[in-house]
Amino acid sequence: MPEFTLPPLPYDYAALEPTIDTPTMQIHHDKHHAAYVNNLNAAVKDSPNLPSNVEELISNLNAVPEAIRTAVRNNGGGHANHTMFWEIMKPGGSKAPTGALAQAVNSTFGGVEELKKQINDAGAKRFGSGWAWLIADNSGSLSVISTANQDNPLMEGKQPILGVDVWEHAYYLNYQNRRPDYLAAWWNVVNWDEVGRRYDALKK
Repeated sequence: MPEFTLPPLPYDYAALEPTIDTPTMQIHHDKHHAAYVNNLNAAVKDSPNLPSNVEELISNLNAVPEAIRTAVRNNGGGHANHTMFWEIMKPGGSKAPTGALAQAVNSTFGGVEELKKQINDAGAKRFGSGWAWLIADNSGSLSVISTANQDNPLMEGKQPILGVDVWEHAYYLNYQNRRPDYLAAWWNVVNWDEVGRRYDALKK
């Protein structure tokens, strides 16, 4: 059977202060993400033929036995989403996209500020819990979408290169009900180098 593991944070719990506070990082990674991994492993324990790569797993949910499909969707999505989330942030962030991603952002949105505005808008308007995403297709064309709960664009055949968590557990200790404030601040810790690497890998 596939065995999924909780990846360590690529930085210290306090590394993203003041944008994301230490207690939020501890609870978000060690409790929420860990629970998705544990629940996913429990769901797939009797299905040895499923993929061991979580992105591959959630990309073809129709191949997952119906009895566990919802659990795999929710918890596999949660695992994939958070794994990306930690990787596309870094202490101090980086100022802006570079290279091919910068060109695509400029041609699609007219600049990074408009991209941020559209993602912030998608995140703020997502009713309840979910994510806002920057996605790319195989030709490199970019667009902004949002998904509910722990759904991932891979479930719809779309490739995410950036995603921001707008579940309350991602921001409530520090920002309470001020989701737009959290979204505006979040850009201070975005690792554009990693987002660009994901974009370059997709185009190849």
